[in-house]
Order: sequence, then C-alpha cells, then structure tokens
Amino acid sequence: MSAADVAVDRQRLPRHVAIIMDGNGRWARGRLQPRLFGHKAGADSVRDIVEASREIGIPYLTLYAFSSENWRRPAAEVSGLMAILQRYLEAELPRMLEHGIRLRTIGDSDRLPADVRNRLQKTIAATSHNSRLTLTLALSYGSRDELLRAVRRLGRRCQDGSLLPAAIDETMLGQELDTDGMPDPDLLIRTGGEARLSNFLLWQLSYAEIYFTDVMWPDFRREIYYQALADYQSRERRFGRTGEQLQTD
Repeated sequence: MSAADVAVDRQRLPRHVAIIMDGNGRWARGRLQPRLFGHKAGADSVRDIVEASREIGIPYLTLYAFSSENWRRPAAEVSGLMAILQRYLEAELPRMLEHGIRLRTIGDSDRLPADVRNRLQKTIAATSHNSRLTLTLALSYGSRDELLRAVRRLGRRCQDGSLLPAAIDETMLGQELDTDGMPDPDLLIRTGGEARLSNFLLWQLSYAEIYFTDVMWPDFRREIYYQALADYQSRERRFGRTGEQLQTD
C-alpha cells in the first residue's frame, strides 16, 4: 500500500506530526514474550515511520520515546530501553546523514545515563546541518515539568527586574519551552488503544487534531500511518471560527 492508495494529498500534509508510541509491552505480552521484546520490535516501527515521513514530505516528527514518569518502571526495563535507544542512534546515524534528517531532543536529558547522553549529543551535532526532516525524541520528558521550568525562568527574569509580568505573552512562553523553534503539532497520533495525552506537549497540542488507534506500536507501519494522515486531511480545522467563515476566507 502507498500514500496514493489511501488518497493522501501531499499538498495538505501536516507540518508537524507528534506520536505517542504506546502498546509495546502489551504487544509482547500477547506473544508470551518479555516487555523488552516489544520495545525492540517498536524500534523497527520508529525506523519505518521516520522514513515514511521523510519520503512523503513531513518536515517535523516528534516521538514520545520515554516519559519522566517512565523512570518509575522496573530498573531492568529502564536499562533495556536505554540500551535500545543507544543502539538505535548508533545504527541510524548513517541513514540520518544520507537522508537529511536532523535529530533533536526535548526533556530533562541530564537524567539519562552518561553513555546515552553522549551518544545523543554526538548524533545531534553530526546532524545539525540537515534540514529535510527534524526528528525530535521526547526523552525523560513531561509537559508539566517543561512548563514549570519555563515559568521559573520567566519568574527569575521578573524577579531581577529584566522583565515585566505584563509583558509575558504566549509567544514569550513558547520561546521558553523545549520545542522553541518548532511549529506546534498539527496532528497527534496515539497507538495502543488508549485515549489520553499522558503529559505530552500539553501546551503545544492545544489545536492539534488527535487520532487514536487500537493498533499497537510494533504493528504501526506506514500503511496505517497514511490512513491517519488521510483522516487528518478529512477534518475541517476551524481554530475557533465557524465553517462559514472558513468558506469566505
């Protein structure tokens, strides 16, 4: 199946797609396998969706890879996830360089193991000149933490007298968020059958279209991705206006 098979209009693609990659553990459990088996299979879906995004022409893709709450998981699972992440970065760097993919991260990267953090920094530096697709990994990320960090930075500026509280607006707050320099997501996809945001990009998703699917992340490949994109294109995005107003614009 191709994008054409599900009638995806390349002229009306979302500029920024964000994905909550859910269902790895349940997918593995359904096959009587340990959870890490599902996470390893999920890495293959990451590779396919990144490549599909690049091929079809989506400039920004953000993947919720590891939340700030995920640190509460068993130590063996966390360690395994970090190892999978490091192997992914090592294996994918040549592909990123070949295909113009720029890597960036959001979240509290200081909590990541030193070897993973070093690999991330090297990959980010090596791909910083690329511009075809910006792939953002949300790692040790929580939106409430992100907002608190932003508010505290603005608060310190108010405290030292360099900023008046009345001067703070949406643009200024947005510039303090981890996603500064990126457009807000147009489309959020969540796999795995759950229907919640799970502390992901709460500010940035204010006007995003949301697509929930029962498909577990290891089974989410480009054919289903194209279906989500086609569904997005079937929606009328009004941003508070009426449909009649849109027709007269």
